Amino acid sequence: MKIVYHLSVELKTNLERISLTQALTLDTSRPSMGLKGNLGLFGSGEWWNNIKNGTMPLLRISGVVQRAYVAGQDPSGANNMVELVLPDGSMRSVGIYVNDRNDIALFKAGCKVDIVYALDELKHQPAADGSVNYSKVAL
Repeated sequence: MKIVYHLSVELKTNLERISLTQALTLDTSRPSMGLKGNLGLFGSGEWWNNIKNGTMPLLRISGVVQRAYVAGQDPSGANNMVELVLPDGSMRSVGIYVNDRNDIALFKAGCKVDIVYALDELKHQPAADGSVNYSKVAL
């Protein structure tokens, strides 16, 4: 299996994502928008350490691609989603994340995909079902 995405690589080329996310976290005039920041500001050393030491909850999804497709308004773009068959037979759609756009071609029917998300708590609580409301950040 080939690793095709590391958030740390993306953030090195997209520093604005870090600053905008952190600014929204710190913006007290928007108490229902953005991340809570209780495990560190997004992209900070504290945030990464909480991922590495297991304090930040993680969601791991593994499955086999049933189909790759384009989600959104522009059907002329590259595939950005895959529908996975999970080990229990259920289906789940997840986004395609790559550091090199050429790797999008690897997401095709029959291929295995593993993805890990950091579950970073949102300011707006609780979720509609009463559980903790998280942002899923692909790592």
